[in-house]
Amino acid sequence: MRVLPALLLTLAALALSGARGGPEPVRLDVILAEAPAQKLSDYGLFQDPGARTPSPGVTPYDLTTPLFSDYAAKHRFVFTPAGKSATYRSEGVLEFPVGSVLVKTFAYAPDMRRPAVDERYVETRLLIRKAEGWVALAYVWNADQTEAVLKRTGARLDVAFIDPSGAARAINYLVPNQNQCKTCHSAQGALVPIGPRARNLNRDLDYGDRTQNQLEAWRRLGHLSGGPAPADAPRTPAWDSQTEPLEARARAYLDVNCGHCHSPAGMASTSGLFLTLEEDRPVHLGINKAPVAAGRGSGGHKVSIDPGRPDTSILVHRMASDDPGVMMPELGRSLVHAEGLALVAAYVESLTPAP
Repeated sequence: MRVLPALLLTLAALALSGARGGPEPVRLDVILAEAPAQKLSDYGLFQDPGARTPSPGVTPYDLTTPLFSDYAAKHRFVFTPAGKSATYRSEGVLEFPVGSVLVKTFAYAPDMRRPAVDERYVETRLLIRKAEGWVALAYVWNADQTEAVLKRTGARLDVAFIDPSGAARAINYLVPNQNQCKTCHSAQGALVPIGPRARNLNRDLDYGDRTQNQLEAWRRLGHLSGGPAPADAPRTPAWDSQTEPLEARARAYLDVNCGHCHSPAGMASTSGLFLTLEEDRPVHLGINKAPVAAGRGSGGHKVSIDPGRPDTSILVHRMASDDPGVMMPELGRSLVHAEGLALVAAYVESLTPAP
């Protein structure tokens, strides 16, 4: 069970205390305005300038298996307008009402082995559900950590930290521009969220004053309507759990990190390599599958997954690279995720080679 950082516990309890019944402090007029706000604080999503305490109606959440982003910590929140809620879906992202906001703040501590100590926010991304569809916006935090300002064209930021293994890292952190957001957040050409699927929310979260399954908490708070009890709902395996099967964990990792593009509706649909949890056809999962376009990214290997042989599998080769012309995912990271790479390599090695 994952525990929220201490700074979030009090604010989470406020959200769970029934505060949604009171006056709506969030600026729905700003959320739905044609032009985006220039400052994060303009939306009223948080009660403090540093965005540590959410306003009533804004609820923290977490994902069972999250996307890897150069070891950044991520703080997620959801807002739905009073009286409106997301509709449960057993597959795909929940159907959110107009006026909903998904908030994700990326942060680093000097030593990510102690991520809550001297943590600094880097950027906050908003996904806003407008009448015409979703809009993605990135806000970059100032040096005083008192405000985040809109950067529609993106930005590059120097960030140094100690990673969870104890290695010193110095990266040129990418704040994506709006076109880059569309690259990952795309389904059949429309911009959509990635993470908030019922199966990736179906886990307990420590809210400080209680621990509760997120699907239940969202229904109680008015963020979600419909759907079965958590025990009867689908669940994404936790990639870093030592109690779940190897294949389930690796498939979950590939689903979250690769499946948004490598799916029939994603930007990489023409590749024929589909890495979502719902996919069950071996060839579309990459097993003994030749690439549609071979090239430098293949590393001279012949198939995406060579069962039993991670060293000759294109998928593993591209995960192990930090070359922008080779690596996958191609956006959202500059570092190799050593732990994720080891998991997927072990999964490939566990597969039975063809006779």
